[in-house]
Amino acid sequence: MRLRRPHRSALIVALAASASLLLGACGGGASAGSSADGKIAVVASTNVYGSIISAIGGDKVSVYSVIDRPDADPHSYEATPQDKLAMSKAAFGVENGGGYDGFFGQLASGVLAEDKIVNVASLSGMDAGAADFNEHLWYSFPVMDTLADQLVSRLSAADPAGATEFKDNAATFKKQLGALEGQLATLKKSHDGTPAAITEPVPLYMLTAAGLVNKTPEAYSSAVEEGNDVPAAVLLKTTALFSNHDVKLLAYNTQTEGPQTQSVLNAARAAGIPVLDVSETLPANTSYLQWMGANVANLTKALAG
Repeated sequence: MRLRRPHRSALIVALAASASLLLGACGGGASAGSSADGKIAVVASTNVYGSIISAIGGDKVSVYSVIDRPDADPHSYEATPQDKLAMSKAAFGVENGGGYDGFFGQLASGVLAEDKIVNVASLSGMDAGAADFNEHLWYSFPVMDTLADQLVSRLSAADPAGATEFKDNAATFKKQLGALEGQLATLKKSHDGTPAAITEPVPLYMLTAAGLVNKTPEAYSSAVEEGNDVPAAVLLKTTALFSNHDVKLLAYNTQTEGPQTQSVLNAARAAGIPVLDVSETLPANTSYLQWMGANVANLTKALAG
């Protein structure tokens, strides 16, 4: 999904003022770059990246995720003074970039230097400016592998004494991530070229790695992603994918539901097409690896059915 936040300039100014007051009230607190208990303070745009930072940093980091509720819709995100305050205390921050979480740069403005922000889209080496760029990079396991290495570098710079621990944690993280990549590669051997449909591009990196081919009309998924009405003819063409059994799977983003996504969901169920529920933020009490492990397991089960 893309963030749509009209009239935010006044909000950011107000946040900056509120944060200044909070900072003044906390004059005796932790220094910039560390939390009150001496841990490395890091801010992430979402709890997805917050979980990955925690996996690499272990008990040496204190992570603040701006969007951290499993029911949160990034489209309707509203910043708080606490977000700005957390940013002012961070050693560095992690944003997705690519047009997904533009609010992060606004929050960082004036309190966190640009070179202190890890932009995952830039890190990926992909063309984030391309019209067909899929900004949901956390569904790309190779990109998250690269992010793990970057986090080791950033955390080691902030706490050289913890460098070995960060490297070891990253090695464990990457091994588990590699196992998931292996499962997707196995799926591809049996399902390469399998047609699938989506409501939004959220899980496309994962689906592509498993060999699936997206057959959804681009006008449908783009409209849903941007929060626009889907033209009637496009909706009819999309639902026909299921009634005609032109696809074998529907990947359904449960966090942005509406009448036009429900129409597609109902069409898939009526045709007996397996539905893979996906989301953009972490379920409660779940780590990134647990979440992605469940996604891969559910995809395997759906394709087997």
